[in-house]
Amino acid sequence: MVDRCRPAKLHRLSGLNHQGAIRLQGDIKHTFANTVESESTVISIQRLALESAESVTIMVGELLDEIMRRIDSPAFDFDHVQTRTRLSEFLSEQIYHGFVAFDGSDAVGFVTAYQSHSLYGNGPFGTIPEFYVRPSHRSQGVGRQLLSELVKSAKQRGWTMLEVTTPPLPQFDRTLAFYEQLGFTITGGRKLKLPLTRNR
Repeated sequence: MVDRCRPAKLHRLSGLNHQGAIRLQGDIKHTFANTVESESTVISIQRLALESAESVTIMVGELLDEIMRRIDSPAFDFDHVQTRTRLSEFLSEQIYHGFVAFDGSDAVGFVTAYQSHSLYGNGPFGTIPEFYVRPSHRSQGVGRQLLSELVKSAKQRGWTMLEVTTPPLPQFDRTLAFYEQLGFTITGGRKLKLPLTRNR
C-alpha cells in the first residue's frame, strides 16, 4: 500500500467528480462502516507526530524492502538516518500528515499524506506517498482504520480528493483490490521519476 506506479483516486471529499473518473456514490463514512472485523485486534490510531517518527522510519524501511523483494529490483536507496531526519523535518514544517496504528505500544502500520495542487484537482487535494501495515496485522481492518482517519482529516482540511499510486501489478494486485473496495477509482498511467540530486 504505497505510492508507486498505478494511480487511483478517492473522490467526493467535497462532492466533486474529476472528469473521466467514476464517481464514488454515497457518503464516505458508509464506505468505512465495517472497519473492524470480528477477529480483529483492538488497535489504536494516533496522529503521526515526532514521538512516533522512529517507529515510522523503521516501517518505511520494511515497506521499501518488501516492494524491492517482490518486484526483484533495487528500486530504492533507503538510509535510515536520512529518512528519520527527513520525516522529522516534514513534521516540524507541517507539510506531512498521517496516522499510526498501534497494537498496545507496538506500531503496526501507518499512512502519510501531503497537500498537492493541480489544475485538474478542483482545488487542493491529498497525495498518499506511503501506506503500510505489517504482515502480522494485515486482513484485520488496520488499513481500513488508518484510511478512515485520513479521510476524516482530509475533509477537515478541505481537500477535494485523495490520490495514490499502487506498486507494480500483478505483484501487488491485492493492494489495488483493497483501494477499489474503499471507493478508489483507477485513472490509469504509470508513475515515473527523474532523479535531480543525489541523496544528502
